[in-house]
Amino acid sequence: MIHRTALVDPTAHIGSDVTVGPYAIIGPRVTIGERCQVAAHAVLERNVKIGTGVRIGYGSVLGNDPQDLKYRGEDTWVEVGDGTVIREYCTINRGTSATGKTAVGQRCFLMSYVHLAHDCYIGNDVIIANAVQMAGHVTIEDRAVISGLVPIHQFVRIGTFSFVGGGSRVNQDVPPYTKAVGNPVHLYGLNSVGLQRAGFSPEVKLALKRAYRLLFNSDMTVSQGIAKARAELPQIPEVESFLKFIEGSQRGVLV
Repeated sequence: MIHRTALVDPTAHIGSDVTVGPYAIIGPRVTIGERCQVAAHAVLERNVKIGTGVRIGYGSVLGNDPQDLKYRGEDTWVEVGDGTVIREYCTINRGTSATGKTAVGQRCFLMSYVHLAHDCYIGNDVIIANAVQMAGHVTIEDRAVISGLVPIHQFVRIGTFSFVGGGSRVNQDVPPYTKAVGNPVHLYGLNSVGLQRAGFSPEVKLALKRAYRLLFNSDMTVSQGIAKARAELPQIPEVESFLKFIEGSQRGVLV
C-alpha cells in the first residue's frame, strides 16, 4: 500500500492497512496508525504521531519546525487523533518547549489550506473551514466550528460549541456556546443552530441565554454579571463552563 516513489524513513512506524501515495515523504520518528491514508506529495517531516483512520490530503505538511524565533531545535511533536480528516495543503507545525506539541483531537475536519502554528490545541469534533490561519498557542475546544478565511490571533481561545463566521478576524476569546461574526468581530448571541443540532435541552438553552444576557446585554460589569448568574441561575454544568471560561480569559472576551 506504499507507493514505490514514496520515501519512508527507517525509524518511521506504519500500521496495517495504510495507504501512502506517490512522492509522499514519511520522515524520522513518525508513527502512523492503522487504516490511515496519506495522499500524494504529503510530507510528515518528523516527530509526528497519527492515530487510526486519519486521512491526510495532497500536499499537506505536518511536523515542520515551528515558526518561532525562540525555537532552538527542541524535541517537539505533532499529534493527530483518530478519525481526523486533513485536506489538501494544510500545514501543522510542531510545538515549542512551551508545551512540547501541537495537537489535533479526534474526528476533526480541517479543510484545505488550514494552518496550525506551534503549540495550538484543537479539541475533538472540531470543523475548521478553508484557509483558516492560526497563530501560536491557539486553543479551540470541542465541537467548535470555524468558517473560512478566519485569522486567529496568538493565545486566543475559542470555546466549545461556538461558531465563528467567515472572514472574521478573531483577536480575543470567543466564549463557549456563542456566535461570533464580522470584521471587526462581535458576539451575536448564542450559537442556537449548533445547540439545537447537538440536542441541548430547552432548560440548558434557556439558562445559557439568561447567562449571556446578564454578561453581555446588561449594564453590569463582567464580574457583577458572573456573580448574579451564579446566584440566580440553575446550577447547570454548561452555565458554569460558560462563566469559568470568561473568568479565565487572559486576552479578554469578545462583546
